[in-house]
Amino acid sequence: MSGDMVDRIVREVLEQKGRGAAKAPTAPQSCEGQLCPATGAMKGGGGPLPAYRPDRVLACGADRVSCTLGLLDQVRGEIARMIDHTLLKADATKADVERLCREAREYRFASVCVNPTWVSLCARALAGSTVKVCTVIGFPLGATTGRAKASETRQAVRDGAQEVDMVLNVGLAKDGEWRLVEEDVRAVVEAAGSRVVKKVILETCLLSDEQIVKACVACRNAGADFVKTSTGFSTGGATVEHVALMRRVVGAGMGVKASGGVRSLNDAVQLIESGADRLGASASVAIVGGKSPASGGY
Repeated sequence: MSGDMVDRIVREVLEQKGRGAAKAPTAPQSCEGQLCPATGAMKGGGGPLPAYRPDRVLACGADRVSCTLGLLDQVRGEIARMIDHTLLKADATKADVERLCREAREYRFASVCVNPTWVSLCARALAGSTVKVCTVIGFPLGATTGRAKASETRQAVRDGAQEVDMVLNVGLAKDGEWRLVEEDVRAVVEAAGSRVVKKVILETCLLSDEQIVKACVACRNAGADFVKTSTGFSTGGATVEHVALMRRVVGAGMGVKASGGVRSLNDAVQLIESGADRLGASASVAIVGGKSPASGGY
């Protein structure tokens, strides 16, 4: 993609963002004869509505919702299937990782996300389940070479990784070296192969909106499957504004993963409604199980 084309995309996306921010909120309207945001079905259409969706009601502006335990469990179950249950602390032990895998099986999370040293253990522990094994590449700084990231990726796939979350070379991005950024991502994409899901961590807290847009374009050009907000180890995590911006750039053709600071069900709902279709969290059990999250973490 030419530089002029990228610059045009940047201008269009940022202009759309500006128009959206300036738009005044409108008063709620009846769902009669329209698509009801609380359920996703047509109100007054003559047929039964599907299950009530508290998460969509929250997105429409409610501060609280009232529902039975069964309905809340339904929402939590849907969100669980979007979560990469994450443990990336340096002092994680074998027992910690085994507990992570047990929790992932119990709550049916999308994947476990662990450092590369634990991939083979997780692959054995999760064999026969629907839970995928995800690992991180070039983590947490992204400042290793593309060749090193590719080598790390190939080893992780041999060990059983089904998804990889690589860290963008943030320094190259801030320098505007977009061709080199794209080459860095492509090295991992090619090393992983077509059967592995490839996600790219942008570390959005360190980038401007314009740099986030250009990073998303580079990742799309390189063949990545997802763009992701954060490592959880830098100066900030996921925000609804950054998630919404990333979704506007990549459209429906790529995934957007929100990670870093996702600590509650409300956090999860807000990020999903802003455009995320995957979440990274260490507080996953608290999010879907109604327990208080431990302090700190991803």
